[in-house]
Amino acid sequence: MAVAGRINLSAISKIMGILLIIEGFFMLSSLGFSAWYDPDCLSHLRFFDPAHDFLPLLVSGSGILLLGLILWFSNKKLDQNSIGKREGYIIVSMAWVVISLFGAIPFILAGTTSSYTDAFFETMSGFTTTGATVFTDIEALPKGILFWRSMTHWIGGMGIIVLSLAILPILGIGGMQLFVAEVPGVTPDKLHPRITQTAQRLWMIYVLLTLVQTILLLLGGMNLFESLCHAFGTMATGGFSTRNDSIAGFSPYIQYVIIVFMILAGMSFTLHYFVLKGQFKKLINNEELKHYLIILAVSTLLITLALVFMQNQPAARAFRDSLFQVVSVVTTTGFITSDYLMWPYFTWFLIFLLMFTGGMAGSTGGGIKIVRIMLLFKNSAVELKRIVHPQAILPVRINGKAISQNIIFNVLAFFLIYIIIFAFGSLFMSMIGLEFESAVGAVAACLGNIGPGLANVGPVFNYGHVPDSGKWALSFFMLLGRLELFTVLILFSSHFWRK
Repeated sequence: MAVAGRINLSAISKIMGILLIIEGFFMLSSLGFSAWYDPDCLSHLRFFDPAHDFLPLLVSGSGILLLGLILWFSNKKLDQNSIGKREGYIIVSMAWVVISLFGAIPFILAGTTSSYTDAFFETMSGFTTTGATVFTDIEALPKGILFWRSMTHWIGGMGIIVLSLAILPILGIGGMQLFVAEVPGVTPDKLHPRITQTAQRLWMIYVLLTLVQTILLLLGGMNLFESLCHAFGTMATGGFSTRNDSIAGFSPYIQYVIIVFMILAGMSFTLHYFVLKGQFKKLINNEELKHYLIILAVSTLLITLALVFMQNQPAARAFRDSLFQVVSVVTTTGFITSDYLMWPYFTWFLIFLLMFTGGMAGSTGGGIKIVRIMLLFKNSAVELKRIVHPQAILPVRINGKAISQNIIFNVLAFFLIYIIIFAFGSLFMSMIGLEFESAVGAVAACLGNIGPGLANVGPVFNYGHVPDSGKWALSFFMLLGRLELFTVLILFSSHFWRK
């Protein structure tokens, strides 16, 4: 049982076991594509061969699965009180690090990189749905590795912790504290009074949307492998593609399908649930959704006009590229159809600002989130009114409901810490050798879980040239962004560990 002042290490170890079991299972699912695209794989069972990945995936997946089983069965049986609040925060923060540490192994064993730093960076980028890559020639990677790379997106998109919440109660374990730590948004809605059913419903919607997008991509001419990989990257708002030019080489139909599903992935999944239940009023009256769509529409219009009148691009192409890149950046997906660094200078600045927005709360996107930005502006407007009417009671409202001061303070603290981390992170990246635009672009892109940034980490470049110290720092920023700062930063507080 979790006792105040004492950390239940057995519970933490046991949960790590179930997470490794899940990771090992998904890693082994990549073997099918490895064998399909390399029919002679059984005659090439060797390590450190970039052309063959069957054995590295088999050994890595089996080893991780075995380790997970050992951790699960070697620790005490858990009950509903085994996981307290502190255990929840430790498990969630550790989970992303642990699964990334082990998820990097196939990249090393398959010989796709000789640097564990690069392998860890790529895997952390996958699980946190950032989409930043160190690989120059994506198409040269074996298909099993590519599928595992995309699979890390899909697992991380809805959250491996939320996945485990759907499983743990079957084993007799509660998971409220894990859910609170994993989904630390402004007002994390529950679709059902029981947290388990909430997790199950979220994953059902996630799987359904992924399946629908996969079918639509198949209808557009993609094969099953590319359809799955790009559906994983879209619904997770991740951005890993199987092509060196990302989505640029695909047809307008494919690009519009991905645009639609990026928008859906950037919406709160509770809204998808309400739509499936026929509760359309909740969708129509949602204030955050309106602001989300307005930001997409206005930004797209401004960039489209700039491309048409300043660069003489055809209107249809300018609109499609503008819409795609705006949606990709706001939802923090990071897919690319055009090198936006070749656009007019003011569009760079607009895209840079959009890197800080993020999708809606309750989506798979990263960033600050639309609802926090709304609360910042609404609170500022209220404070201006309060100067004129100091005795008036002027609550901040979202969807007609008054927001408590505790939430306002939380949002203010989140925004301040986010900007401080961005500033000091950019300073550090500059100190290790990146020029100004690359430094601020890299930190904004990784902290916001976007992927491509500016200058030398822009849409046609990668992060391979960043020094190892920078890659570890950026990996930490990815984790901070994915878990919305507080879940990780609280572990560095002396009050958290105080008995």
